[in-house]
Amino acid sequence: MPSNDLLHRFLFDDCDVRGEIVTLGYSYREVLSHNPQAPAIQQLLGEFLAAVGLLSSTLKFDGKIILQARGDGAVGTIMAECNHHNSLRGIVRVNPEIELSDELANHGNLQQLLGNGVLVITIEPQRSENFSGKLERHQGIVPMDADNLAGCLEHYFQQSEQLATRLWFAAGDHSVTGFLIQALPQQLITNSDDNRDKWETITTLASTVKQEELLDLDHSTVLYRLFNEHPLRLFEPKALHFACSCSRERSASALLSIGKEEVEELLVEKGSIDIDCQFCNQHYHFAAEEVRQLLGGNILH
Repeated sequence: MPSNDLLHRFLFDDCDVRGEIVTLGYSYREVLSHNPQAPAIQQLLGEFLAAVGLLSSTLKFDGKIILQARGDGAVGTIMAECNHHNSLRGIVRVNPEIELSDELANHGNLQQLLGNGVLVITIEPQRSENFSGKLERHQGIVPMDADNLAGCLEHYFQQSEQLATRLWFAAGDHSVTGFLIQALPQQLITNSDDNRDKWETITTLASTVKQEELLDLDHSTVLYRLFNEHPLRLFEPKALHFACSCSRERSASALLSIGKEEVEELLVEKGSIDIDCQFCNQHYHFAAEEVRQLLGGNILH
């Protein structure tokens, strides 16, 4: 049975290489239920979710990591995020003016679906009421110079982090798995040639993994099949889950940010205001009197 909504980190004891493997089941299906799209688009969204699951291990503070792509193709926007509570959510928006062929709908890759676009990784700290210092939001641009998400992220790690990295994704109807192997700074093996040989051995073995193994087997079985001749330390897993950060209070704040005149126009037109969360389809209804109270009682007497 596959590991469900779990992230495992692992470390090789005889060389400077680490890894992670994550499988999303319920959380993946929950996100897909809010994004009814063609199979290839849903699977790409699954890869984005698995990717932020893997990247979430880099969070050293309260906050969230966001992976987002925008393009001029059939898929206009695709985004996934994971926060320090291990909560995942994601969304995809298509361009209604572009019709997908059957081939693209079922087998389209990242570049084919997004067209000309760019990937952005954002690390966003959460501001605490007890913290008065400066919190910086970090963004990294990931050129879409590969036809799949794994290749784009590999280039990003190599160029921005100077860390050799390999990634594999497997997405099905019911689960998605992400698998990462990454070189560490030389400590155990100080000879560069020996270190490179170890890296090539590990990544060659990892490259033999099959999609059905990633989707159908638990993590320990996958790792044993690949690396049973190498000392590997598997750490306790981290559980991930779907959750949305929307709330009535956040929706009210969004309403206030629109501006008084625009809100007045909406009330004149509709008599009340409704806000739907794009991530979880939660519906928030604001009656006219409630909107008046939000805006200080100075609207539409």
